[in-house]
Amino acid sequence: MEGEICQLPEIVSVCKKYKAYVYLDEAHNIGAIGKTGRADVDIMMGTFTKSFGSCGGYIAGSKDLIQYLKYHFPAHLYATSISTLSAQQIISAIKVILGEDGSNRGAQKLARIRENINFFRAELQKMGFEVLEDNDYPVMPIMLYNPAKIPAFSRKCLRENVAVVVVGFPATPLLLAKARICISASRSREDLNKALKVISKAGDLTGIKYFPAAPKKQEEEKDRIKLD
Repeated sequence: MEGEICQLPEIVSVCKKYKAYVYLDEAHNIGAIGKTGRADVDIMMGTFTKSFGSCGGYIAGSKDLIQYLKYHFPAHLYATSISTLSAQQIISAIKVILGEDGSNRGAQKLARIRENINFFRAELQKMGFEVLEDNDYPVMPIMLYNPAKIPAFSRKCLRENVAVVVVGFPATPLLLAKARICISASRSREDLNKALKVISKAGDLTGIKYFPAAPKKQEEEKDRIKLD
């Protein structure tokens, strides 16, 4: 939720030493972190709606585990199967990410994601927002803190045709509400600047710029004092 990245290789090493299973929830990272997104874990769970642009989710594990889930898991027994078109979308996306489509689109998209998120995060911080985590992670939470500011911030952005995801209690502690910004490789710099402008206005309205930059006159006065 905060955009933190765990030290997975070290966790796996400890689990192997003490013969513990590793269950990895990879809902938001797959296709965006690491060269291939692979991990030496026992069970991996995730969604097909993020990097793959499809629907549904998956459980990856040993053949025996998957066979057991197929026979005993209620969601598999009673839910509908994924459609053929959705399945093909997932397969095609995986081939692009791994470079198996005969192009370098996957590498280009990864580079574009990093470029977009680093630009967007830096601009938000310049505006005075508290943005958690300073890395290449494509999810950046803007801290709202006060639960009463959640609907005000969201509605202001929506009125300006920018939809934002806001998260509050019980998904977060009561006083750690946040807006979670997810950046795509498909967004142009024009798109990002438009969103930044709207978010800035909403931040001024709701008073969530907790680290505002000093006014220009104050900066000029500081410079003058230093020169004197």
